[in-house]
Amino acid sequence: MSGTSLDNPNPAPACAVDADWELDYYSRPVLEPDGRKRWELLICATPPPGPTSESSPAFRSVTSCPASSVNSVWLREAIEAALAEAEARGFGRPRRLRCWRGSMRTMVQRAAESLQLELVPSRRCYALVEWLQQRQAEIYPADPGYLVGPLAPPAAAIRPVPVPLPEVARGDRWAWATLPVAALAEASEWPMGFSGLVQLPAGIDGEAAVPGIRLFSRHRALAIAGWLAGLEPVRLEVDGDQLVLEAGLEDRWLLTGLPQEEARLAATAFSEARQRAGGLQFLAVQDGEGDQRLQGFWLLRDLPDA
Repeated sequence: MSGTSLDNPNPAPACAVDADWELDYYSRPVLEPDGRKRWELLICATPPPGPTSESSPAFRSVTSCPASSVNSVWLREAIEAALAEAEARGFGRPRRLRCWRGSMRTMVQRAAESLQLELVPSRRCYALVEWLQQRQAEIYPADPGYLVGPLAPPAAAIRPVPVPLPEVARGDRWAWATLPVAALAEASEWPMGFSGLVQLPAGIDGEAAVPGIRLFSRHRALAIAGWLAGLEPVRLEVDGDQLVLEAGLEDRWLLTGLPQEEARLAATAFSEARQRAGGLQFLAVQDGEGDQRLQGFWLLRDLPDA
């Protein structure tokens, strides 16, 4: 696939729009010669859903930023250069940018708006976080300026109190459920309305059971799915006697209260099942239990917060 200029009145359709991009603009545990910490802009394209594939590598870009130049102007120019690089390599312009760190949201927003790119503040940056973990383990320690030894931990984030779902987003009932990883590998072929599929972790056992919940609403399932789609669902958790959906950068939504004993058993079973399934979970919205069509379906993963 060949790149085309964004000013070309007849760009190649296959290169017009590509996957979403996940972005992290932040300091790294490396000191530059001037004694300041290194800043980097990492950009990666969200890989297609399904099993991990090495045959079609997604776009990635790494740009170092002088600590004295950390601002939205530098960021805009760096993203613009990444867009040009992507085009030259045959990748399309992203549909959206996802920003993982809430502390950088305003700066990224300014840069994205100036380039007419939609910004989505979201922790659904699973490919980016895996890449960051790989760089933390392999790339930064090999640098002469790597900061060896324990660093002061960041201040513990204050977790917001879960907010009850609005009436328009509540289903008639819900149920625990599990699906094998092998079935989820074919999820892109399922009949569904709103979807949020992600690439499956490499090397995951196809027989592993992925835990999740199913929400049912006979008359409002599609509307509920549309509302949930705007939240950027991240993960499910049992918090005390509450079933909570985490979404966006720091949103927490109360799905339902649980009896004490059910909450205890569910928390243990859900946590163990997620560990066996590489952190995967799912959230499904359907009209009823017997319906084959999914009005909404999201694959979620447990990954560290920003």
